[in-house]
Amino acid sequence: MCSRIQKLTVVLASASPRRTELLEQGNIKHVVMPSHCEEVITSQVPSQVVEELSVQKAEDVYQQYETKNTGDFLVIGSDTVVAADGTILGKPKDKEQAYQMISMLQGKAHQVYTGVTLLIKKDGKKIRKTFHECSDVHVYPMSKEEIREYIATGEPMDKAGAYGIQGYGSLLIEGINGDYFNVMGLPVSLLARHLKEIAQ
Repeated sequence: MCSRIQKLTVVLASASPRRTELLEQGNIKHVVMPSHCEEVITSQVPSQVVEELSVQKAEDVYQQYETKNTGDFLVIGSDTVVAADGTILGKPKDKEQAYQMISMLQGKAHQVYTGVTLLIKKDGKKIRKTFHECSDVHVYPMSKEEIREYIATGEPMDKAGAYGIQGYGSLLIEGINGDYFNVMGLPVSLLARHLKEIAQ
């Protein structure tokens, strides 16, 4: 990781344990300060939605952190959505909605988008960089019984798109075109490239 970034306090604007784990794997030491801002979406285009939400989260935490701390720092805001045929799938409200979502995904490919916003306070100046990554995820064909069995594990109920690739849901995945870590919630390789660029 760029030495200039390592000298900064890095703040992750997310309580996601998976994002924390991915940053740690990349040797990016950080503190966690989740955003609690009200999310406002002005687009239905998945790539624009994740970028928009990542900006809102990063800006919220930047303001919180700046009021309590001096010196330079970096905030990482991120948001991930699952999209099937261009329609964003959120977290299922109940088992029936989970069944409908998995039925939509089984036997074909869908997309996972993650938007990332980097906000750096450096030498008294505020610098922003926003980008996104998209991965295609192919799900095996599934019978009604297989879908019900997966829902019975309870895993789909708090996951966007009604599945978790890092849990039982990994057994549903036939293949991925793109960044696996993006599907987990943070495209760490692309993040590292932008960190290097923004630190110059």
